[in-house]
Amino acid sequence: MASISASAAVAAKAAAFAHKNELAAAAAPAQQQKQQRRLSGRRARSGRVRAVATPARAPRAPSSTGSVRLLDPACCSRCDYRADADTDEMRLFVFVRFQVKSAMTMTEKILARASERASLEPGENVWVDVDVLMTHDVCGPGTIGIFKREFGEDAKVWDREKVVIIPDHYIFTSDERANRNVDILRDFCMEQNIKYFYDIKDLSNFKANPDYKGVCHVALAQEGHCRPGEVLLGTDSHTCNAGAFGQFATGIGNTDAGFVMGTGKALLKVPPTIRFVLDGEMPPYLLAKDLILQIIGEISVSGATYKSMEFVGSTVESLNMEERMTLCNMVIEAGGKNGVVPADQTTFNYLEGKTSVEYEPVYSDAQARFVSDYRFDVSKLEPVVAKPHSPDNRALARECKDVKIDRVYIGSCTGGKTEDFFAAAKVFLASGKKVKVPTFLVPATQKVWMDIYSIPVPGAGGKTCSQIFEEAGCDTPASPSCGACLGGPRDTYARMNEPMVCVSTTNRNFPGRMGHKEGQIYLASPFTAAASALTGYVTDPRDFLM
Repeated sequence: MASISASAAVAAKAAAFAHKNELAAAAAPAQQQKQQRRLSGRRARSGRVRAVATPARAPRAPSSTGSVRLLDPACCSRCDYRADADTDEMRLFVFVRFQVKSAMTMTEKILARASERASLEPGENVWVDVDVLMTHDVCGPGTIGIFKREFGEDAKVWDREKVVIIPDHYIFTSDERANRNVDILRDFCMEQNIKYFYDIKDLSNFKANPDYKGVCHVALAQEGHCRPGEVLLGTDSHTCNAGAFGQFATGIGNTDAGFVMGTGKALLKVPPTIRFVLDGEMPPYLLAKDLILQIIGEISVSGATYKSMEFVGSTVESLNMEERMTLCNMVIEAGGKNGVVPADQTTFNYLEGKTSVEYEPVYSDAQARFVSDYRFDVSKLEPVVAKPHSPDNRALARECKDVKIDRVYIGSCTGGKTEDFFAAAKVFLASGKKVKVPTFLVPATQKVWMDIYSIPVPGAGGKTCSQIFEEAGCDTPASPSCGACLGGPRDTYARMNEPMVCVSTTNRNFPGRMGHKEGQIYLASPFTAAASALTGYVTDPRDFLM
């Protein structure tokens, strides 16, 4: 027993020394320390559970991953230790108690690893190593300008294989300034020998550009740049789309991106996490777009401001990768810093053959602390829309059946993926009718465009989406890009140049978002968008799918 106690004493002294050094290294101004204590206390006190039609849930197995750090046994104030306990009891209690206190969420673990820290807490500011930096034709020129101004005209990016540049926003236009933006990207990529530049030169025929991909967020996934456990930053607010792969992904500004471009590092504040537990069997008339609109309507466009939104539950586990992307894509519309879905076999299967880079998934600890839990029984939800002019202006689709519309738009990073077009085709096929309003189809990427023309729709007797769309009277699928989601130059395909009412699978419905400032946009799933196209009114897809 004496030798055990002696060893324990040595370990305790080593732990105390390490802890003191750690405290010295992490010393912050008094005000910052007070703020962090307030955040930590608020986080511990506000673990509210909010339920929306809560189903019975199977018990969840605790995560097998985590980080454990030695703690000074003398630091009783941090571990709630009783001062009258004997030494051996104290050491055991501190070790067990600290394991609970150091439990982290997925986002905290990813940022801890990227900052080479054993553990992190919300509110801490840390320098993280960035795995991938993405920029596009709208923000790329500004980012490049800042990079050259701060690091020098002859400076080189920190890693030419970790900078991904994707023209996608204002591509198929005669606007000279928009075209010049792509030229700036091309010149920079040639100068820097950027490995992943998805260029387009022939605007008259996108298929003549084998390197061109389309919408950056979908292209990042399709080209294998999204990997579990990594940090991906992009100069676009919907970069959070990549959180579907179990990684930290968020949008940053041009100034931050210019700094990352030169150093490979970014200063980030660790966000607290809200957990959304989605359980129950997904009804055949719902899509992930309905789920995220339901959530945003529940918490508002500011309900997750600078927070991580973690999606778990049997429903989430049943979703394919593209549907998980839809969930994470719109966390920014709730104010979220990032969205994240735990990586599983579905994730690994999707990545197979897309990347040769090794990755290591992480998962939230069983004892991890969340700001709050929201629980949904998905089997009891109905199709929803977001009415003008905010993504949180939620309403049931059936409640809007008297809203007459002028057009339907199916596309964007949120609603222009292969599965989105398959969903729309399913509604058109079930109805056997033609659309009553102009219906615009804008595939997110060149691969999605090819899928529309080549992959038979299940249950359609061998017909492809393109054939079904043609029979329904839709517009011919357009060249892949962001299209009218962001409005763009006046000659952008399907841009709303007049005040119209549009049902759209995009992500924002603020005034002027798709063009005219008096336009009215109803955000909806591809199911609801297709159903609405068939009637000329906002329509519940159950009218055709049940």
